[in-house]
Amino acid sequence: MKTYTPKPQDIERRWFVVDADGAVLGRLASEVAKILRGKHKPIFAPHADTGDHVIVVNARGIRLTGGKEEKKIAYHHSGYPGGLRETRYSRLMSERPVFVVEKAIKGMLPKNRLGRAMARKLQVYEGPEHPHQAQQPSPLALGEVPAWTGLPEPKPRAARPAKQESRRPKGRRGAEAPGAKRPVAKRAGAKRTSAKGTTAKRSPAKRSRAKTAPAKATAAKTAAAKSGAAPKTEGSQEKPARGRRRARKTGEES
Repeated sequence: MKTYTPKPQDIERRWFVVDADGAVLGRLASEVAKILRGKHKPIFAPHADTGDHVIVVNARGIRLTGGKEEKKIAYHHSGYPGGLRETRYSRLMSERPVFVVEKAIKGMLPKNRLGRAMARKLQVYEGPEHPHQAQQPSPLALGEVPAWTGLPEPKPRAARPAKQESRRPKGRRGAEAPGAKRPVAKRAGAKRTSAKGTTAKRSPAKRSRAKTAPAKATAAKTAAAKSGAAPKTEGSQEKPARGRRRARKTGEES
């Protein structure tokens, strides 16, 4: 059998009102701390906050036994040398009864962030009135164990919208879905073989150009020899001044 671990959806927070009029401080603190921690529930876990909210009213009516009003002392240090302050509980209970109850209950909770979260569920008031009527708290007597109603009913989940069909066909990655048509590639094998095996025929216009090209080149050379100027080659462009000087020199030599 697996060990049960409480989940956030399994925790249901309830509200209780505890009357502190005439109650002993230690007995009241132990009972309230038990409810804040959630020890009254069968789903209790020491690493989770499974407790309920507690409202303590009539904190001014709290009492101590065995003459602890004069014996018990509350200490506070400011953090500086000589900053220790001592206050008897008789003075605290007359001036700050809320602080007395909160101090006793927080002393029975874990001293970590979990204990601080539990302490935030505690509300203490001097008189019989409290501003939490909207939560509809139920009265709870000291020593009474709240009834366990079981795990809360799971909330119905909202229906998820239908997923849109993905563009990628269903199937393995890289594999095509069954029934998907594959694009047919054009066959160019016959054209390639014909281009390699046979030589391309030239058009009659290209043939005439190829024949007239050497004839034009020889005509240009003969004209340059008669005039005495050097034939111009393709790709070399001479300046007009240099060409004139060379023409004069060849004319003088001749």
